[in-house]
Amino acid sequence: MPGLFTKLTILSVFVGVLCLNAAGQSGRVQPTPPPSETPIRVATEEIKLNVLAFDEEGKFVSDVGEKDLVITENNVLHQPSSVRRMPANVLIVMDTGGELRWVKSLEQTRKVAVGLINALKAQDSVAIIQYSDKAEIVAEWTSDKALALAAVGKTKFGRRSAFVKSLVLAKDFMSKAPFDNKHLVLITDGTDSFTDTGTKLRALRSLLSTDITVHVLSYTRMEANDIEPRTKMITNSRPPKALPDEVAAGLPNGVRDVAQAPKIGPTINLDRKLLRTMRARRDDLEASEELLTELAENTNGEMVIPVDKDEMVEKTALVARMIDSSYVVTYTPKVPVEETGTERDIVVTSKRPGLVVESRRKLVLTDGRR
Repeated sequence: MPGLFTKLTILSVFVGVLCLNAAGQSGRVQPTPPPSETPIRVATEEIKLNVLAFDEEGKFVSDVGEKDLVITENNVLHQPSSVRRMPANVLIVMDTGGELRWVKSLEQTRKVAVGLINALKAQDSVAIIQYSDKAEIVAEWTSDKALALAAVGKTKFGRRSAFVKSLVLAKDFMSKAPFDNKHLVLITDGTDSFTDTGTKLRALRSLLSTDITVHVLSYTRMEANDIEPRTKMITNSRPPKALPDEVAAGLPNGVRDVAQAPKIGPTINLDRKLLRTMRARRDDLEASEELLTELAENTNGEMVIPVDKDEMVEKTALVARMIDSSYVVTYTPKVPVEETGTERDIVVTSKRPGLVVESRRKLVLTDGRR
């Protein structure tokens, strides 16, 4: 046994010497494997938003820079990465349909669109979507106002209102556009003939995941005020028109006169089904106004709720002024999305005396951006 142990020991020493010699001949030192570590993921996303800048008299300020602004995101302070002034890209969505409408008309919607286009700066780009029975693009991006105005004149009315489809189309269309400073202008009452409130809410909310500023020129208040007397059994207001103006205009003279003849005296309505329809329409308009207002506020846009048709056209100048007074501001968030959740409340304020800044946005980050 001792002999066997001695032989094994000598063999072990011999093998060890061979290994040392081999290492010495190679001239290389074997690296020590690093300890196992979990990879660190660093978020590098950039947030982009539009910021309005005025002086104390309401005039546009043209020389705003990074040092003039401070950004608060979920109560965390940030400095802008860039502040840029560039032409606006404006997508106008025209509501040209609907089963129940008395104030809203194709002619009025065209007037509003024309007023907005004429009020925008010459270098701005415009595209147009119309929706009634379906949503469709009627003008691609152009800075030629004559082409845009011609497209407005070619829009058509319909008997339905595909509002949600127009929002989906507008978001997709603008997301593919390779530029910044995006503005969406909705000329609408916000009601939909095909979808429920939940579907509409999701479509509106999806716009919060973009860098699009949404402005609204709304029919809701005018339509609701006009329809209110029709929700009662006894009223002095005129009864609902049997046909929209666009349809009546195509009838023979005698038939058209009867269809458009004014009614005099109180109206007694015993049609309970019609009363329910009118009340549902009023409630739908009021709910739509609330949703549209929230959307405009959360995207730093302008919500216009006129009381008559003339005011609606006049306010296009205000919307155009807001569009053409905006800067594109970018910043990199300090806190990763995983720690803040998917919603971010962003407020931009001024550090510069005499500079008034308007920017408040709710940004909803979808799974695709996490």
